[in-house]
Amino acid sequence: MAEKLSETIVKALAAPAKGSKIFYDSEVKGFGARLTAAGHKSFILNYRTRKGRERRITIGSWPDWKTDAARQEAKELKRRVDSGADPMAEVDADRASKTVADMCDRFRDEYLPDTVEGAKLGKAETKLRPATQRDYAALIRREIRPAFKHHAVADLTFSDIDALHRKISKRGATYLANRTVALMSRMLNLSIKWGWRADNPAKGIDRNQEQKRHRYLSPAELVKLTKALLEIDDQQAANIVRLLLLTGARRGEVMAMRWEQLDLSEGVWTKPGSTTKQKTLHRVPLSAPARQLLSDLREKASDDAEYVFPGRGSPHRIEIKGPWHDLCRAAGLVMPVTLTDVKGRERVVLEPSARVHDLRHTYASVLVSAGLSLPIIGALLGHSQPATTHRYAHLMDDPLRQATERAGAIVTAKGGGAQIVQLDGEARHG
Repeated sequence: MAEKLSETIVKALAAPAKGSKIFYDSEVKGFGARLTAAGHKSFILNYRTRKGRERRITIGSWPDWKTDAARQEAKELKRRVDSGADPMAEVDADRASKTVADMCDRFRDEYLPDTVEGAKLGKAETKLRPATQRDYAALIRREIRPAFKHHAVADLTFSDIDALHRKISKRGATYLANRTVALMSRMLNLSIKWGWRADNPAKGIDRNQEQKRHRYLSPAELVKLTKALLEIDDQQAANIVRLLLLTGARRGEVMAMRWEQLDLSEGVWTKPGSTTKQKTLHRVPLSAPARQLLSDLREKASDDAEYVFPGRGSPHRIEIKGPWHDLCRAAGLVMPVTLTDVKGRERVVLEPSARVHDLRHTYASVLVSAGLSLPIIGALLGHSQPATTHRYAHLMDDPLRQATERAGAIVTAKGGGAQIVQLDGEARHG
């Protein structure tokens, strides 16, 4: 028996075992709440056009739409139907007209306000970190728009997106191919909420296998990199790299560092939650070399300087990719990579064998070699989960091996090889 739907009733609706179920309202004929086996709730309206065609239109998801507001919308839709309109036909036409370019534009406007592409919005808010926004903007500009700019969102198929994934993979950019599909999937999920299509064709695409990289610069490589830092023309980029090595911070945290975050007398850097990956304030001590470097930069900076590393055309430095490539080449940190162009022609180029992010791994490896515990290292790196720091546990093998070798040297006699170990207060001879 139908009853008047309320917030309390809709909230308490139990999900069906499979498929979906509609609970109709007693006040407005055809208006109801649809509940799927996955627990998703939305408001719908069933109606019949003047030509007798039965239609169903989705008003919106609960709790984004409150029950009373959805009921009023249903009444308005029924009045339009009585006047000869077909709301669902209008929705279908609007869906058909929305292109992938439109989808990219809306995603940019709502989620990428801190990029050059989204700068016109200024005050738009997003939960995405600036570095993530820049990565997404680059993927949209370089991969997604060129491939699908004339495609209607409603017409995109699994094969279309899978073909793009395979095309990027053939260039040797296997990780980039995965990131592109992941971003497409995210935007298509949003397009479902926007009413532009009913499903996500990016789901189920086989991703390229990825291996977590744990690259650590050796002492010899660090010496070569330090020499290259002295000789590079872009000393601002060099100082960013130096601070990355001295603090283990993330690249975006260092480039967005503000003078107000630093207490050089106490030797403390307080990172606000808006700049950290874990979204929480992170207070870390600075070593003497880091404090000296920052003190030198402070003396050279203008009195009204806001950022430690001001940018050109942006408030602060946002990229050091070019200088990093130059540093790696100067330090011999390169490896041959085979690239394939669109015509299938191959060429071998020298690419950096280490990423900027590997400086963070190197910092952690130095701490481990110094005998510091994983919880201490995690606190310095700003890890919110112990499992994240545990990736460095295997590095403890070296100091542990050194310790056990020292112990072996102590308990092993120099001359005849007899071992003397003190157990329970008695001398026992092996």
